Amino acid sequence: MNKQLQWGVLGTSTIAKNAVIPAIQQSERGEVLAIASRSKEKAEALAEELDIARCYGSYEELIADPDIEAVYIPLPNHMHKEWTIKAAQAGKHVLCEKPAALNADESAEMIQVCKDHGVLFAEAIMYRYHPKHRRVQEIIASGEIGAVRAIHGNFTCNTADDKDNVRFKREMGGGSLFDLGVYPISAARMYLGQEPEAVTVHALFSDEHDGVDMMASGLVEFPESVALTFDCGMWASGRAEMEILGTDGRIELPKVFGWENSDIPPQIIVHTDSVSREERVSVSNSYVLQAETFAAAVLDGTPLPFTPDNTIANMRVIDACLQSARTRQRVSLI
Repeated sequence: MNKQLQWGVLGTSTIAKNAVIPAIQQSERGEVLAIASRSKEKAEALAEELDIARCYGSYEELIADPDIEAVYIPLPNHMHKEWTIKAAQAGKHVLCEKPAALNADESAEMIQVCKDHGVLFAEAIMYRYHPKHRRVQEIIASGEIGAVRAIHGNFTCNTADDKDNVRFKREMGGGSLFDLGVYPISAARMYLGQEPEAVTVHALFSDEHDGVDMMASGLVEFPESVALTFDCGMWASGRAEMEILGTDGRIELPKVFGWENSDIPPQIIVHTDSVSREERVSVSNSYVLQAETFAAAVLDGTPLPFTPDNTIANMRVIDACLQSARTRQRVSLI
């Protein structure tokens, strides 16, 4: 058997419990050795439920464990910087849940600490590891849909009644741009292979939800007069779709971000003037692929496909979107 990367998990969040921990356990090269919570009881309960060998009643204890090689951080957004830095200083590689931090400066600072201590950093935007996105890039590069003229994306859900949700706490990094806007924005950057030049965003800031943006709609301007139009929200009917419009056709990506793990193969629908076709890509768990990719980077030195600089660049766009929404003005990124 190949050597397995020994993981520790900081926190017992839903995403850790339901998605990332099971994915690491299903991967060929990862083992979840320990879990920590500020409540020892919570850590013990999840360790027993998910068959994790070690549990700790503090995050400090876990990162002091010499057997832990990498940590996954699914803590609330405002805690990402502190615990990424502490983990890096303890010599642990870091997979941090998105968004990496509360702003680009924070993300740059924590990533620099990781570099200084010789550990890897990756932002857990899991959907990008699914092979269908590489296929989309291949179709664009082939010229089948012609020159790209526009991209449309959305990611919405309705969790507004859950008033205690940390996503609705402004000081904790709440809001739909942080939670969901990162998806269409990072996807457009990935498909185009370019960085935006400016953004304009309109948002619904809800007094019922600590003033966070519960819905945002935006225009992200890329070079060569190409733009992403997007919306994201936590107080709207659920959907997650992307469309790439070209001069000679378009690519439709239904259920693009969160459904890759189902038994139905993910779909890419290509429309041209002459024909429409559907491509099916293998059913793959994006979280497992993320864990395998990170393990290969740590254990084999395989380059990460999405670099820390990519994280900082995406955070700069999110920063600009929030600034635009709050000031009701176009914000330049160049």
